Amino acid sequence: MPKIRVLLADDHQAMLARVRRELGEEFEIVGAVRDGQAAVEAVLLFDPDVIVTDISMPGMDGLQVASVLKANQCRARVVFLSIHEDPDFFDAAFAAGASGYVTKARLSTDLIRAIRQVLQGHKFVSPP
Repeated sequence: MPKIRVLLADDHQAMLARVRRELGEEFEIVGAVRDGQAAVEAVLLFDPDVIVTDISMPGMDGLQVASVLKANQCRARVVFLSIHEDPDFFDAAFAAGASGYVTKARLSTDLIRAIRQVLQGHKFVSPP
């Protein structure tokens, strides 16, 4: 059975490395980019199953990325991985087309579960 293909987008190299370590055994990381425009381009190039993206990135932010992908009927599920814990960010993420929202504080406990749930057609939000 093929591994789930995941694209990572975050402007901090250390966070990309940490997420890669968390997911690397179980998922195929097809790419890791550091800004929103590169994320959109990588989606077209790699056709991932899931995009794990930060909200705050230079240039095009994660919300804009999700909106562009939604407008283009991209099949990949979007899971935000963000430091922002305010419910307004959750609402904005889902309005932009996200299927999941994981806070960085809960990365180790929630990210793998979020990916699995969104691929089954469910929504996921890290509990407070």
